[in-house]
Amino acid sequence: MRRLFLVAGLAALLASEAAANWPQWRGPDLNGVSAERNLPLRWSAAENINWKLALPDRSGSTPIVWGERIFLNVAEGDELSLWCVDRSKGTALWKRKLGGGNTKMRKHNMSSPSPVTDGRGVWVMTGTGVLKGFDFEGRELWARDIQKDYGAFGLNWGYASSPLLHEDSLYVQVLHGMNTDDPSYVLRVDKKTGKTLWRVERPTDAVRESPDSYTTPALLRYGKATEVVVSGGDYVTGHDPATGKELWRAGGLNPEREPFFRIVASPIAYEGLIYVPARVRPLLALRAGGRGDVSKSHLVWSTQNGPDVPTPVTDGKYFYVVNDRGIVWCFDAKTGREIYGQQRLKSGTYSASPVLADGKIYVTNEDGLTTVFKAGPQFEILAENDLGEYCLSSPAVSAGQLFIRTAGHLYCIGRRR
Repeated sequence: MRRLFLVAGLAALLASEAAANWPQWRGPDLNGVSAERNLPLRWSAAENINWKLALPDRSGSTPIVWGERIFLNVAEGDELSLWCVDRSKGTALWKRKLGGGNTKMRKHNMSSPSPVTDGRGVWVMTGTGVLKGFDFEGRELWARDIQKDYGAFGLNWGYASSPLLHEDSLYVQVLHGMNTDDPSYVLRVDKKTGKTLWRVERPTDAVRESPDSYTTPALLRYGKATEVVVSGGDYVTGHDPATGKELWRAGGLNPEREPFFRIVASPIAYEGLIYVPARVRPLLALRAGGRGDVSKSHLVWSTQNGPDVPTPVTDGKYFYVVNDRGIVWCFDAKTGREIYGQQRLKSGTYSASPVLADGKIYVTNEDGLTTVFKAGPQFEILAENDLGEYCLSSPAVSAGQLFIRTAGHLYCIGRRR
C-alpha cells in the first residue's frame, strides 16, 4: 500500500511539473490554456521585465519551457540552430546547429516550427525539413532530413508546421500541393531513435494552393480513445496513433472549392469536440467518435467568423476567436451561440495565437503590443502592454511568468513562483 501511495504521489508530482511548463507550441494540454494564476498583467520594454535576451532575427516559433531551460528555434542569416537558455539568468547555455538554407518567405523564415520536449529530450524541426533530437545537455541523439527521405516540400510559402509529441513518438504532417505533385502524408517518428514507425499518405481533391497546410496536428482524447487530428487540404482527418490509419474525415472547410484556400490556424480538441478553423470562413465544431465521412453526422456548429492565422482558444465553456485584424468573438463552446462579437483590440495585424490563463486572454500583435482582456461572457480590456518590437510568436506561460519572443529579444516577464 505504501508503494502504491509513493507511485501515485510521484505521478501527481510529474503531472504538476508538466502543467507548470510549456512543452509544446500550444502548451501543456496542447490547446493554448494554462492553469497558472497570478500572472503579470502590466509591463513595458522597461517595466516588470525579469530579463531579456537578444535574438538575431524574427521567428514564428514559440519559446518552449521546461524547468530551468527554455528552447528556441533560431534563424541567423543562412543558419538555423536550436538554443537552450538558462531560465533564471536569460543567457544561452548552448547552441546547436540545425543546418543552413534559411530563407524568408514573406513574414516567416525556416525557423517557424516550435520545438517540443518531454523534460528529458528536446526535438526540433526546421522549414528545410531537418528533424533532430537532443538531450538537455545539448548532445545530438539523432538527425533526419525529411525532404531527402520523402521528397521536396511543395508549399507555396514554405514549411511551418510544428511536430506533435505524444508518448514515445513525434507526429509530423507534410500537407502540400501548390508546388509539387507528390502526395501529402503524415509521419510517426520514434523519439528515441528517429526512425519512421509509419508513414501514411493523406489524399485530397483540393486544387492549386488549397492542399497547402501550415497547421500543427492536435491530439484528441475522448473516453479511452486517442486520435491524431490533422487539418488542411480542404479536410480534417482523425488518425490512429498506432498505425496512422485514417479513422474519419470531414469536409466543408472550403465549400466553394476556392483554389487559394491554404489553412494556417490549427485544429483544437477539447472535451470531445474538434474545432477546425479554415481560411476565416467557415470554422467547424465536430463531435468526436465518428468513423468514415463525418461531415454532416458529427457537425455540431459552425461560424463564418473564424480567423485566418491565429489559432483560437477555449476553456470548454467559451470559445474565443481573435482574427487577423484584432477583432474578437466569443461563442458558447458547446453550441456555437454567439456570446459577443466584433469587439476590437487595438488596430494592427495579429499573427500570434491567443493564450488563456488566469481568467484572462493574452494576445500579441505584430507591433509587439500584448492586449490582456477578460475571459468570460463580458468583453473587457484589462491592459495593453507594448514592447515596441515586431512579433510573430505566441506567448508561453510557466511558473507565474510570461515569455514573449520578438524579432529582437526573448522577454521573461514577471517574477517566478
